[in-house]
Amino acid sequence: MTILYDEGQQAIATESRRVLEARISKDALLPLLETVGDYHRPFWNIAKEQGWTALALPEPHGGLGLGLIELGLIAHQAGRSISGAPFLTSSFGAAKAIELFGSEAQKARWLPGLSSGEAIGAVAFAAGADPLPVRPDMTITGDRLDGTVRGVAAGIAADVAVVFANGPGMPVLALVDLQGAERIAVPSFDNSRLIADLRFSGVAADTLAVGSTARDAALRILALQSVVTAHEQTGGAEVLMEIARDYALTRKAFGQPIGAFQSVKHRIAELYGLVELARANCIHAAAREDAADFITAAAAARLSATEAYDTAARDCIQIHGGIGVTWEIGLHLHMRRARSLAIEQGSSLFWEDVLVDQLAGEAA
Repeated sequence: MTILYDEGQQAIATESRRVLEARISKDALLPLLETVGDYHRPFWNIAKEQGWTALALPEPHGGLGLGLIELGLIAHQAGRSISGAPFLTSSFGAAKAIELFGSEAQKARWLPGLSSGEAIGAVAFAAGADPLPVRPDMTITGDRLDGTVRGVAAGIAADVAVVFANGPGMPVLALVDLQGAERIAVPSFDNSRLIADLRFSGVAADTLAVGSTARDAALRILALQSVVTAHEQTGGAEVLMEIARDYALTRKAFGQPIGAFQSVKHRIAELYGLVELARANCIHAAAREDAADFITAAAAARLSATEAYDTAARDCIQIHGGIGVTWEIGLHLHMRRARSLAIEQGSSLFWEDVLVDQLAGEAA
């Protein structure tokens, strides 16, 4: 794929940005920070109305048959508007696990609902430094799952989850109907992510993959989700760069715009470089979805996008000075989201290890 989007893809980006900018405001998002268990329902309604939930899923099960490139464009715009629900990423990850590794019965049961947005999915791997640990407390015996997985984004609202657990002497990737699970809401600094601990006690689980295949499958699902998340992070970094630029051109100190000072304009220029590097890596990773080097491309996109969003969130507040830390201006919404996304689907430490392992394998 060329580094440029075609006309149809540009139209998706333009229309999604128009819709989100017209219908989502920070005033609707601020109350969610103090509410556990709720999300921005207008955002999710928009996603369903616009068909974004079906965008990258197969046509026989209600999807539109497009791919990661198009979904990434939507995620980029969602990042710009600080989307108030994690379901575009989490439902996509669960649906791809079912599409790639599930049986026809599993596909028929879950994919139509995930495509329409009426069902919500979650990928319930452990959050943090290693989302795929060997965890003796998560076990599958026969078709029953026991254990607890912590810090699951979308866990409060999800209907179905993909879990990574220990089977008889080997890891298992499994699909679980969450009706039988106990959900323990986790208050966080970004409550619209609907983070929950999921506790399973003899809950029915359907096997998707076992053994070494299970870990490879789980890593692939993480990589697919991470490319979507990287687009969202890049969108957030981009809008913060623009906010910082506009403020630097209007705010005056010592008789001139603060953008005239090297310490400010150089910082904004550095943000531009980080955003464009992340954007290029995101486009490349999305275009390599079915290629042998997809995991490598996904890791690079994830790392560069995390650096871009974290840096933009910090520097934009710094450029604004005291007003940047006020509740009303809302820059902390991006700071909170940058930190949330930085640990979902594995931290930078995890993706650095993945990237090193992939490159070492190619060099061997």
